[in-house]
Amino acid sequence: MSITSPQTIYVASDHAGFEHKAAIVAWLESENYTVMDVGAMHYDVLDDFPDYVMQAAIAVAAAPAARVGILFGGSGQGEAMAANRFPGIRATVYYGGDTSIIDLSREHNDANVLSIGARFVSIDEAKHVIWQWLHHDALADEKYGRRNRKLDTIARVRTS
Repeated sequence: MSITSPQTIYVASDHAGFEHKAAIVAWLESENYTVMDVGAMHYDVLDDFPDYVMQAAIAVAAAPAARVGILFGGSGQGEAMAANRFPGIRATVYYGGDTSIIDLSREHNDANVLSIGARFVSIDEAKHVIWQWLHHDALADEKYGRRNRKLDTIARVRTS
């Protein structure tokens, strides 16, 4: 999948990522991306991230060539763990530091979901890594495709 092709971006967050999500949705829409905000729709300190992550992961898995997901949580870890439970989802986490991980997540793993730790990443830094991620393609090397197909097989076996 080439993320640089036209697509719909599904975004989700819990309360910890709520402000980041709102800012990123507005920014992505201003950049002419089609954005589907699957929640949370209002700040609720008692909400649970799996409720929203599940919706984004299901949508991306249903049309992986045309959709990607961006998740926000406190660390981004739980959100990625939840998303990766769905066949066809390859979620990566960014919570600051070396941004080369963003390139590698696309090049080697063809990540279709980016999970960002809002407690560790400013909104401006999130914009930078999202832009980088959206404009970076997977490598065509057979070994990476083979590995990703194996990941998808593991997910299907686990859910059957």
